[in-house]
Amino acid sequence: MKKLDAMLTFISAFLLCAVISAGCADKTTASSEEVTEMIHRVNTYWQANHPEHGRSFWDNAAYHTGNMEAYFLTEKPEYLAYSKDWAEHNQWKGAKSDDKARWKYSYGESDDYVLFGDYQICFQTYADLYRLEPDTQKIARAREVMEYQMGTPARDYWWWADGLYMVMPVMTKMYNITRNPLYLEKLHEYFAYADSLMYDKEAGLYYRDAKYVYPKHKSVNGKKDFWARGDGWVLAALAKVLKDLPETDRYRPEYIARFRALSKSVAACQQPEGYWTRSMLDPEHTPGPETSGTAFFAYGLQWGINNGFLPSADYQPVVDKAWQYLSTVALQPDGKVGYVQPIGEKAIPGQVVDANSTSNFGVGAFLLAACERLRYLDK
Repeated sequence: MKKLDAMLTFISAFLLCAVISAGCADKTTASSEEVTEMIHRVNTYWQANHPEHGRSFWDNAAYHTGNMEAYFLTEKPEYLAYSKDWAEHNQWKGAKSDDKARWKYSYGESDDYVLFGDYQICFQTYADLYRLEPDTQKIARAREVMEYQMGTPARDYWWWADGLYMVMPVMTKMYNITRNPLYLEKLHEYFAYADSLMYDKEAGLYYRDAKYVYPKHKSVNGKKDFWARGDGWVLAALAKVLKDLPETDRYRPEYIARFRALSKSVAACQQPEGYWTRSMLDPEHTPGPETSGTAFFAYGLQWGINNGFLPSADYQPVVDKAWQYLSTVALQPDGKVGYVQPIGEKAIPGQVVDANSTSNFGVGAFLLAACERLRYLDK
C-alpha cells in the first residue's frame, strides 16, 4: 500500500510539473492587457463569492492590502467600495476593547488583543482610505492604538515573521500622515528585536518564530526549516516600508541592505518550475507548489526591480518564472487562485495543497504580484 501511495504521489508531481512546463513552453510573457484582465478576473471572482464582510483580523486584512493595490492601479470603483465597506463594517478598528489595562500582544483573537499585529494590519487599509479621502475618524483608532503602544517600554511586539508584514507598513503609513517621528524610531526598534529573534545570518532567511530556530527545530531531512509564506511576509514588508520611508531616514540603508540580502537568499531556493516549496531549503519536506509564499516573493522581487533596488539582469528571470507559475498554474480559469497553503505557521508534511486550495490572504498576495507585474510591463 505504501508503495502504491508513493507511486501515486510521484505520478501527481510528474503531471503537475508537465503542466507547468507546457505552460512555460506555450507562452513566456503576457501583455499588460492580459495581466490587467487577470487582476479583474481574480478580484471580481473573490468579491462576488464573498459579499459579506468579515472581521478585521489579519487574513481578511491581508486581502484588502492587495485589493487596495488593485484599486490604485486600475481605479475600478468597486474595489474601493469593497474595502471602504469592510472598514465601516469593522468601525475602523482592529480588536475593539477600550480597556487599555487588558490590551495584549501575545497570540489571541479576542477583542483584548489590541496590541497584537494580526489586529493592526487593518490600519494599512484605513490609512490608504484616509489618504484618498481624509477624515480623522478613519485613522483615529489606529493613532490611539499605535501611539499607546509606542508609549510603552516593551520592544518585543513583533515576535513572529508574519507580524513584520502586518505592522511595519502601518508605521510608515502613519508617519506619512502624522509626521510623528516616533513611528520611524519604533519601527526600527521593533524590527531590531524581530531580527535578533528570527533572522539567520548564515542562510539570510527568517525563521517563522523562535520555536523554529535551528537546531531546536529541523526539517524532515535535518535541515534548517524556513517557511516560504513567513519569508514572503518579510520580503513584502520591506518592499512596502521602502516605498513609504523618507529618503532621509537614518535607518534606510539598513532596510535596503536587508531587502537585498533577503532577495538574494530567496532567489537562490526557487524551484525550476518557478514556485517555492513550503520548506524553502528542503523541498522534500513538503514537495509541490505553494502560491502565497511564491506570490509575496514575486511581488517583493518585482518591486525591487521596478524601483531600482535589484538588478534586472539577475532577478527578472526569477520573477518571470514565478509569474509563469502564478498565471498558468495557480490561477484557475474562473478566477480562483489555487495552491494556497491554509492558515498555519509552518510547512506540514503530507498536507494537501491543490488547485482548489484558496484563501483571502493568498488572493491578496496574488493581486500584489500581478499589480507589480503590470507596472513592470507598462514600463
